[in-house]
Amino acid sequence: MSNHDNPYGGAGGQMTANVSFGGPGGGEPQSGDGLMGTAPAASGLIKDTSTASFAADVIQESRHQPVLVDFWAPWCGPCKQLTPALEKVVREAGGGVKLVKLNIDEHPAIPGQLGIQSIPAVIAFKDGQPVDGFMGAVPESQIRDFVKKLSAGGGNRVEEAMAAAAEAREAGDQQMAVQIYSAILQQEPEHVEALAALADLLFEAGQADEARAVLERVPDAKKDAASVAAVRAKMALAEQVAGLGDPAALQRRLDADPADHQARFDLALIRNAEGKREEAAEHLLAIVRADRSWNDDAARTKLLELFDAWGMSDPATLSARRKLSSLLFS
Repeated sequence: MSNHDNPYGGAGGQMTANVSFGGPGGGEPQSGDGLMGTAPAASGLIKDTSTASFAADVIQESRHQPVLVDFWAPWCGPCKQLTPALEKVVREAGGGVKLVKLNIDEHPAIPGQLGIQSIPAVIAFKDGQPVDGFMGAVPESQIRDFVKKLSAGGGNRVEEAMAAAAEAREAGDQQMAVQIYSAILQQEPEHVEALAALADLLFEAGQADEARAVLERVPDAKKDAASVAAVRAKMALAEQVAGLGDPAALQRRLDADPADHQARFDLALIRNAEGKREEAAEHLLAIVRADRSWNDDAARTKLLELFDAWGMSDPATLSARRKLSSLLFS
């Protein structure tokens, strides 16, 4: 396909050449050993492809959501400017589009078939077909407008973005999860689950003040949502645990006097903070079993707070709730 036959004019009109496909021999060579300054790819949102996997990564995937293909080469200076901006906008889209990158030096067949003669070049695919595109290191604002136009009418992608954030968090990529939740909140500032998840991530990272600020953004009508309550309970428990003392010393007190309910109560809070939920519950249940009225029913009250923090379906909650019911109603 010749350049004047190229159908991918995009919103900005005919695409103009930036760097010829000839590699270093087709223009002044650029220093560097690949794309520079690109951030780690979001799980599933950004990936590299090849001639062999192009059909699956682009054609098939575009039947589910729009896919941008970034045609680049290591020697292409403008590519190094464009690709980081592309990746940023794709992350901001929160799963609305995907980005696939193809090194044309290693895989020249695909750009040849598409009639692309200059890079950087970006082609958008939807429903298995190329639908739009642009060439050159365009400004970030233009990329954002392009993606917005491309994804218009594509349906609500928030659920997919939430799943991508959860996947990133499970994989240990907390920073990526924060970025995706933040992108969701740019589109839906009052999305309760995203607010709660972001606050939880920030709190776990030691940014308690930032987590509280996020929770303040929850609408008044939704402040009692289960996910929000769970984060608030976790934060409250952590504050109570601070300054409780040395768990080894508390254990020694218990060994010397099993009826030292205060030592057992404090130890339960510490074990919970350590993630030892079953052990924390057993300590509190032991207090209820020995003296239900101790400290104005503090052990039972604390158990209920833990249930809220752990979640209704957590195994520790289910087990301890059964045992508590047996104690109270036997």
